[in-house]
Amino acid sequence: MFMRRANRLVNTGCLSALVVLTVVLGIVASWLWYRHWHDEKVNSERKEKSLASILEQAEATAHETARALDTGGAADADALTGVIWQHSRAPVITYSPSRREFTAMVAKSAQYDRDVVLPGGGAVQVTRCFVFIYTQHPGGTWASKVSERSDDVCRPSTRIGNRVRLALTRFANLNDEDLTGAGVQNALDPTGRRFIDVKNVARAGDMVTASVLVSSTERAVGQCYRLTRPVADGDQRAVAAVPALSC
Repeated sequence: MFMRRANRLVNTGCLSALVVLTVVLGIVASWLWYRHWHDEKVNSERKEKSLASILEQAEATAHETARALDTGGAADADALTGVIWQHSRAPVITYSPSRREFTAMVAKSAQYDRDVVLPGGGAVQVTRCFVFIYTQHPGGTWASKVSERSDDVCRPSTRIGNRVRLALTRFANLNDEDLTGAGVQNALDPTGRRFIDVKNVARAGDMVTASVLVSSTERAVGQCYRLTRPVADGDQRAVAAVPALSC
């Protein structure tokens, strides 16, 4: 009799513990599901805001650049290219004389904080590709248009931009005696793959300018750049790279 009563108590206790454990696990699972749903909702909203911010910035860039083209007074195509570069930082800028139209390609990015239940969250970067078109009307005024494209369209432009930044660093660190055509070519393209082709190196006063053709990996896209720096070591702020229509 005593043993049967003891067994019933044990069984009842085990059943109660199982019920409690099931309830606790259910609460934890429900909380995890809610937290995951909530985080995904918040992350989606943050991503949409970041994308909207990128688009707003692109549209603002288009308007500001068109206004600068209108008011800057520049008429030379290379000077106009410099104006577009100053406002858009587009690594690739082309010009069609017949249409009196510039086209600039650049990828714009923004970051947002991603929340997750488990470790692995943090800052996430979103990127969008934009093509800017600036057309000069017969009266001399400029109109702008910006459109979003697939990432593939901007990939060559992004690679060219990365190569230009690296080339500018190497150019800035060159010794005075290496500021020759061969010296600059060896410094900017040490592997000899010719993604950077130095066309000319010229000195004017205390400044030296290297005209280079920078190509994408596929060499399907190329952009001329003028790299400038002081002949001797000087203010690093005087070192610059600006796109040009010809090398």
